[in-house]
Amino acid sequence: MPLLTVDKACLAFGDVALLDHVDLVVEAREKIALIGRNGAGKSSLLRALAGASKLDDGSIWRQPGLKAAYVAQEPDFPLDRDVFATVADGVGGAARLIAEYHACAQAVANGDEAALARMAELQHELEAGDGWTLHHKVEQVIARLRLDGSAQVASLSGGGVKRVALARALAGEPDLLLLDEPTNHLDIDAIAWLEELIRAHAGAVVVITHDRAFMDAVATRIVELDRGLLASFPGSFSAYQQRKADMLAMEAKTNAEFDKFLAQEEVWIRKGVEARRTRNEGRVRRLESLRLQRAARRDRVGDVGFQVERGEQSGQLIAELTNVGKCFGERWVVRDFSARLMRGDRLGFIGPNGAGKTTLLKLILGELEPDAGSIRRGTKQQVAYFDQFRSVLDPEAMIADVISPGSDYVEIGGTKKHVVGYLGDFLFAPQRARSPVKSLSGGERNRLLLARLFARPANILVLDEPTNDLDVETLELLESLLQDYDGTVFLVSHDRTFLDNVVTQTIASEGDGRWKEYAGGYSDWVRQRPAPGDKPAAKEEKREERREERREEARPAVAGRAVKLGFNEKRELEALPGKISALEAEQATLQKQLADPDVYKNRGGEVVTMNARLEAIEEELLNLLERWELLDKKAAG
Repeated sequence: MPLLTVDKACLAFGDVALLDHVDLVVEAREKIALIGRNGAGKSSLLRALAGASKLDDGSIWRQPGLKAAYVAQEPDFPLDRDVFATVADGVGGAARLIAEYHACAQAVANGDEAALARMAELQHELEAGDGWTLHHKVEQVIARLRLDGSAQVASLSGGGVKRVALARALAGEPDLLLLDEPTNHLDIDAIAWLEELIRAHAGAVVVITHDRAFMDAVATRIVELDRGLLASFPGSFSAYQQRKADMLAMEAKTNAEFDKFLAQEEVWIRKGVEARRTRNEGRVRRLESLRLQRAARRDRVGDVGFQVERGEQSGQLIAELTNVGKCFGERWVVRDFSARLMRGDRLGFIGPNGAGKTTLLKLILGELEPDAGSIRRGTKQQVAYFDQFRSVLDPEAMIADVISPGSDYVEIGGTKKHVVGYLGDFLFAPQRARSPVKSLSGGERNRLLLARLFARPANILVLDEPTNDLDVETLELLESLLQDYDGTVFLVSHDRTFLDNVVTQTIASEGDGRWKEYAGGYSDWVRQRPAPGDKPAAKEEKREERREERREEARPAVAGRAVKLGFNEKRELEALPGKISALEAEQATLQKQLADPDVYKNRGGEVVTMNARLEAIEEELLNLLERWELLDKKAAG
């Protein structure tokens, strides 16, 4: 028996149908990812499923007694209370008693004896209404989501507030969990934690997300909202992509055949009648029907036309950092970091929220000066900055004025273009050019910020969380642009697929203010990084243990007896220098290739093999050097 059924749902804003007689069935324990273009109506559909808004037509049937919980993109609860009271709201009617009892218990623990009497009254009320079970559930979910029940919600980061919203939804043990962009503002570790949470959730989940790795990890079905219609694709996001590509190709072919047939009929109606006195009335009626079908057809909205206005080429060196450190108070955010960054590098910054990614970025760009070490910066640098908080967007400003204040034209690639046409490249309709920024959705604001960014000449792009709220197709187009961009890119992102597809190097937080540079993207970093809890010198310690073991093996069985090399050992010793030189040459070649951005663009599939071979060479070199040392000592007696 399904949990929820949508039957012929209709919803429109103005003359655009967001939902056009759509059907949907949600089964128990299903994990559905709801995807679609920005502005397609995904959030409107989710609110309707939650009962927070109504449809224009159609119906939504819910299983009797169904418990549903809805987590909006932005918090829809007061931020001026503590975490415990906010989470307790999720259990329903007993929330007030539970929150007040918790507050009294804290007051008594702090020495307020006056609260003791009220605490006793609340205890009786909770016992009468099975409140203790609910109180335990609230405490359990707070502990599970690693929250501090006494903390003020307003004092938490964006990721912390998102955890509170999830805890509030989970406290009531919902049969159906509805999540709107839950990964926004979460760092990579928190997203991995959320994946585990959703997979382990006993109820069904419908989640709106554009995080492709997240969908592959949690979704059992992909549901796409496209031009007012819903299409269902069983399986992961990767499986959906292949099927969707096939469907679009078939749709394009069918439409082309229809348009060709319609054009032939239009020629007939104009030319055929001239040659004949009587018309084929049936054919005329068919033509009228074809015209109506073509008028009713909703074509896909065009792709975003990304194009970067590239400035003068920067110097070869972007920045050279030597033992750089930066502290705030007693906390070192960057500690003893060295790196050499060159023109054309595409660097990704990975680390938990608050680790200091933005601080490190500002040090590289010269917006902050280090407290230790030195930074040498290159020349002719023109920086364009994408701010995740969209602070440069004035909510009251007109959209066109954001792109080109005081002018109707913007210059792209040496050619003047009308600002309305330029906005059209970013999927803004002409009539919206004079609308205020505050009328835009989150995804549309990000598109506007990208339009503003790319309208300015730059040879260094700094993108701080550009993927929030962007739909999958726009993300893929942005990836393609960045892969072809011949300037320098600094990217702060928690989108693992985006990092893998764009960056050539990764600078990752190792904790305690320490940062380390790795070759490749997110997946390469995962393979190369030390295991949690490993000491920095653990690998060297293991090597030293192996060396000692081999020295023991090399010692003669009888003390004082001279040991001579055998014939085969002599030949092996003579061949070792040549083998070592060959491996070192191969190692140098691979390192040079991995430092070249073109390798990641044109031979991306070989990068994993190259990294694996580098590790194997390092191991082989170690073995050969140890063997050389052993045989050399043995030859010397």
